[in-house]
Formats: sequence, C-alpha cells, structure tokens
Amino acid sequence: MFIEGEVLYADQGEIPDGEYTIPLGVGEVKRQGKDLTIIGWSKMVKIALAAADELAAQGIEVEVVDPRTIRPLDEELIVESVKKTGRCLILEEGWPFNGVGAEIAYRVGRRCFDDLDAPVERITGADLPCRTTTTSSSSAFPTSRAPSRPVRKLLYLE
Repeated sequence: MFIEGEVLYADQGEIPDGEYTIPLGVGEVKRQGKDLTIIGWSKMVKIALAAADELAAQGIEVEVVDPRTIRPLDEELIVESVKKTGRCLILEEGWPFNGVGAEIAYRVGRRCFDDLDAPVERITGADLPCRTTTTSSSSAFPTSRAPSRPVRKLLYLE
C-alpha cells in the first residue's frame, strides 16, 4: 500500500517523470558545511536544511547529511562528515528511546570518538505514549527552530 507524502507530511513537491530509485546504502550530503553535521532523514532533511539556512545567517556553517536509507546505512559518509566538522546533531521524528538516531549516535561515538569536539546530540520527537495526527501539528515533532539552541551549545556559543 502506498500513501501520498502529502497525507503524511502535508507537503508537496515535484515528482520526477519515469522510474526514480535511490541506491540502497548510499547517503547524500545535502548541504556542505564546516562547523557541525546535522544528520536527518525523510521529513527531517527539509527541517535540517531550513535550520541550516537560519544558522547560516548567524555565521554557522552546517553540513546536512541525509542517509536516505537506514539499513543498509551509509556509515562511511556519516563518519566522514562528522570527522570533518567535529560535531554531530541527529534530528529525527522518532521517540528518543531505542530509535534509529540512537543507533547512529552509537556508531558516530564509536568511530569518531577522537575527532569529536563535543558529545553527539539528538533532537527527537516528544516522548509521548501514542502520537497521532492530532499531535503532529503540536510540539511533538522537531521544527526548523529546534536545532538552533543545541547547535549553539555544541559550538560552545551558549
């Protein structure tokens, strides 16, 4: 069963003509930066890019990495980016406990420990027992403003 993205995210965009595939296990750097890496997937990529624009106005250059697939995960791309920036913020809609972001944080910590200038941070959806479409418009999910303070904290600006 397929559900239109607009139903899930109230979002619209261009759909390419013809067959459109994403290679499994091949992530993509959506925006180059030098100060901090934000890792996000699905809707969080759009949120991360909007946050990167806001932070750029403050002189903070954020690199945005979209893993595009979770399993297999393009761990090498993530590690390369985090080693370059020295800082990592993971942005996800999922719950904070036992999520994909927790696994990515573990892998970044394991592979980039000596390269990190600050601990890996995560911004997740709210830790609510059951999130529904009625909570999707509330503060249950991260917005483009959510990364601003954690990014400033990771850069020791706050």
